[in-house]
Amino acid sequence: MTAGILHSLNVSDGGVPKLPRASAWIGTGGVEGDRQRDLRFHGGPDRAVSLYSWDLIQALRAEGHPIVPGAIAENLTLAGIDWTAMRPGARLAIGEVLIELTRYTSPCAKIAGAFRDGGFVRVSQKVHPGWSRLYARALAEGRISAGDAVSLEGV
Repeated sequence: MTAGILHSLNVSDGGVPKLPRASAWIGTGGVEGDRQRDLRFHGGPDRAVSLYSWDLIQALRAEGHPIVPGAIAENLTLAGIDWTAMRPGARLAIGEVLIELTRYTSPCAKIAGAFRDGGFVRVSQKVHPGWSRLYARALAEGRISAGDAVSLEGV
């Protein structure tokens, strides 16, 4: 088991950036206060929550990218989690919430502003394995808050 913290909880009324909020309910339908504009590619039970790494954001910033939490549409920005262990099938406990990672996300041009020269493929699993965001489904619903402990199970 790997432990970390929920660095930032991010939502939007559709689009990017997703903005931080102190807490939200996580359910099978997604994150309270969050909406996706294109439901063909986003949202639904297996894509209820999107996640990214605060540690990778810092590494990307060191490369010169203007990325910040929520800029690439992640709902949960996690700190201290070994991102190489984040893969479909792994489960995360955050407070009373339990989520299961379902798939890597495919980046799109809408997040280009978070990258130097618009290079959003920097977070493509196919091009840069280990740098992708992930989607998850909620197995146990509940309220979470920024600063909550996160434990990665099933690694």
